[in-house]
Amino acid sequence: MKKNMMKKVVATGLALTMIAGGGTAAFAHGNDNKGNDKNNNKNVYYNTNGKNNYGNVSGNIQINLNFNDMKGAQWALRYIASLASKRVFEGYEDGSFKPDNTVSRIEAITAAVRLMGLRDQAESTTEMQTKLNFKDADKIPAWAVGYVAVALENDLFSENDDSVKPDQPADRLWATTLLVKALKLEGEAKTKMNSTLSFKDANKIPAGSVGYVEEAIEKHLVDGFEDNTFRPNQNVTRAQLAALLDRTSDQLPDQDANASSGTVSTTVYNNTMTLTKNGTPTQYTLHPDVFVLRNGVKVAASALQVGDEVKVRTFNNVVVYIEVTKLADVNASFDVVGTLDSTTLNAQGKIATISITQTINGTNQSTVYNVASDVALTGNIGSFTNGHVVELKGQNQVVNAIDVK
Repeated sequence: MKKNMMKKVVATGLALTMIAGGGTAAFAHGNDNKGNDKNNNKNVYYNTNGKNNYGNVSGNIQINLNFNDMKGAQWALRYIASLASKRVFEGYEDGSFKPDNTVSRIEAITAAVRLMGLRDQAESTTEMQTKLNFKDADKIPAWAVGYVAVALENDLFSENDDSVKPDQPADRLWATTLLVKALKLEGEAKTKMNSTLSFKDANKIPAGSVGYVEEAIEKHLVDGFEDNTFRPNQNVTRAQLAALLDRTSDQLPDQDANASSGTVSTTVYNNTMTLTKNGTPTQYTLHPDVFVLRNGVKVAASALQVGDEVKVRTFNNVVVYIEVTKLADVNASFDVVGTLDSTTLNAQGKIATISITQTINGTNQSTVYNVASDVALTGNIGSFTNGHVVELKGQNQVVNAIDVK
């Protein structure tokens, strides 16, 4: 896939001790949720509130939103972090993601089912005990039976599929077709079977697959290479699948109860952020190592600007992932009035930050602002004490004037 079609990310490691998916290539694997992949890599263990996905007691584990082996695939980290925060496609407990490893069909099917919001159903006892009628049903790992059953129920297989071929590498054409089906666009794809694809190797794409490729291109799920080839038979890597999955996710209804969005309305301070949506402010606690993507680059939470429009994902009411969807206006000025909570001083004894409380829509909201080194302090300076009313003026969330009322 063209790397210039993908947002580039520069990022380094992040580990959140919260949740994870386990098993072959970071997918559930058996009732004890552990096993080794074909490269003898130790897998991630999954638990939620002290129980694994089959209800058995298990220990604490980790979810990685950044990985220690992404040097050559930083372009994909944005996609990988997003999917990992949704427990769709995850890394290994040794902190790696193995971005260049080839993805098997069973791994891709598992990820597609999770992307559709059907993970709980696939891991339910009922689905896990499904008797599958595929010729190679005995080759499907026990942990994946429920996923295959759910994929079958949701038309991710064609009527002519009599085998799953779980260990067979997923190629670009197969993965593209799978994700078009996951989007419930098979009907649209079938109407495009007579389309003329412009790729130089279009003759390598079977006639019955042309519509799927055309639909995927129109929906911006996939593109060709710089030499104008599609390479339908080229195996998909884990990094490439992550990009495909995340693009697909953007076109699926957001079924994640842990996802939210809004506009940043206060400067991030002490791992706390306030978002406003429809005029209502909501305060969020950020994980100390929250993954923040702003303008295509991973940044510290402190780099978020008031006015940034963001989508966030939480776990146990703690934000683990933030993506800025629209940047705040540059050079935005502000003028606010509230009661003084506190100030902090820098090494030179000057005011570094100031916190005030305002009542917004009947809710008391505390906001922390950075203060310019040359801030002008005016008004009844002798009453510059906690609980007194102050007016703050500034730009880009930096206070350059404090008027004590």
